[in-house]
Amino acid sequence: MTQPGSDLTIPACLRAAAREHGDREAVIDGDLRLTYAELNARVNRFGRAVVARGLPPGSRVAIWAPNSAYWIIAALGALAAGCVLVPLNTRFKGAEARYALARARVSMVVLHSGFLGSDYLGMLRDTDQAAPTAARPVAALPDLRTVVTIDEAGDGTVLSWAEFDRLADEVPEAELDRRVEAVRPDSVSDIMFTSGTTGDPKGAMTTHAVNLRVDRAWADMVGLRTDDRYLLVNPLFHSFGYRAGLLATLIRRATLLPQAVFDVPTTLELIQRERVTVLPGPPTLYTSILDHPSRGEYDLSSVRLAVTGAAVVPVALIERMRDELGFETVVTAYGLTETCGTTTVCPPDAPIEKISTTCGVPIPGVEVGIMDRHGVLLPPGQDGEVVVRGYNVMVGYFEDPEATAAVIDRDGWLHTGDVGRLDEEGYLTITDRLKDMIVVGGFNVYPAEVERLLARHPHVSEAAVVGMPDERLGEVAHAYVIPRPGTSPSEQDIIAFCRANLANFKVPRKVTFVTDLPRTPSGKVQKFKLRQR
Repeated sequence: MTQPGSDLTIPACLRAAAREHGDREAVIDGDLRLTYAELNARVNRFGRAVVARGLPPGSRVAIWAPNSAYWIIAALGALAAGCVLVPLNTRFKGAEARYALARARVSMVVLHSGFLGSDYLGMLRDTDQAAPTAARPVAALPDLRTVVTIDEAGDGTVLSWAEFDRLADEVPEAELDRRVEAVRPDSVSDIMFTSGTTGDPKGAMTTHAVNLRVDRAWADMVGLRTDDRYLLVNPLFHSFGYRAGLLATLIRRATLLPQAVFDVPTTLELIQRERVTVLPGPPTLYTSILDHPSRGEYDLSSVRLAVTGAAVVPVALIERMRDELGFETVVTAYGLTETCGTTTVCPPDAPIEKISTTCGVPIPGVEVGIMDRHGVLLPPGQDGEVVVRGYNVMVGYFEDPEATAAVIDRDGWLHTGDVGRLDEEGYLTITDRLKDMIVVGGFNVYPAEVERLLARHPHVSEAAVVGMPDERLGEVAHAYVIPRPGTSPSEQDIIAFCRANLANFKVPRKVTFVTDLPRTPSGKVQKFKLRQR
């Protein structure tokens, strides 16, 4: 059983932070500023309200909302009540959300129905054949008994945030204390659904102790400090935002500033006003800042640490972040939902060539290998599938042993589907996704290599490369390019640049100029949408 004051479970970690650093700012969200003591008090009320609704320990509680202090309070409150957190992607449509809620048999959902004009509650009820009732607010989801809206008034079938909060008065604090103490380090803390790029999304389960151990390692390796002010643009429903964002700052007792929507001027103004010191994000966040015409009007000198990943990170981008934005430290990392968000980190004191060309070394206690298609581990310098083994590997997919066995082999290796190589010092370089590899006349082409080169072109802001059918060669490379502002590169320019720097079979045969690229909320380019074009 978790002892009071220990950091072996997430609720215990918050309570320890409130005791030790109660006056320190924990969350800043617009005009709402909460110290650790105040955050803990609000979390406790939310947890007591969960108990008042009759949810037993182990019940699944989903959050379908953008980054905010309310998301944080709801997540930590559900965990304090012994429940399992199920974050939902804010881009989900009704069918996608209903699938996840039904698959995880969610008992309660907290949603922000007006986010970017989305009617989440309406989408959930879209296929209902029966009128909702207080006992069944969404008739198509029989396990769902409680819906709480952050931004709207209750209507008799759903509860407003204020109505839900008042339920806390029905449950004594001692009852929640018992719930917190009953949470074990090996209890499942969250079920996070994968993106579903190969079949239906699957819910990856991780535990309290593993989350805290992984995110403590992440914080140690990137150099996160107690006095840091961390601007969280990465969505909280994503593994990076929730774990390397919320949980890492909680572990460090740092200050978190959640931002609901990435907007360059708003972000820059927030950095300047709040003296933000840590700004993680996908590569597209930094390219958007670099290319924005007004960035020179803001003081970004407070930012000391940038952490990126989630996609191929061109060397040219890291150089621009250092030289043009003045970021003192740029760190790369790599992880998956199935590895609790983190597998490798490139430490800030690593040689610059390692930071620029790799995503670092495994976190302590974790093994990374490179395996061929026959299951044989390869020596340094050879490309193959990246496999991971260690405490950070998920418990498994929720109630799906077959899918779990398909990715975790008998020796405990998690097969990531990523292609990469290790060097002699154990640094990992991600080459590409197995499914993104292009075979040109029998030769393998990894789009990431072509994309890294294109990022060095003085007129290219970003690029994505996919395969397109070719009668003679089977398939060839097709580059989608976002030009830098104020430039007008031609297709001939781009192809000539590639021919001068790549083997002929790697050179794109076609270049299409675009203003943006289709992405997941975590910043990964959705290449299947480019192929569909």
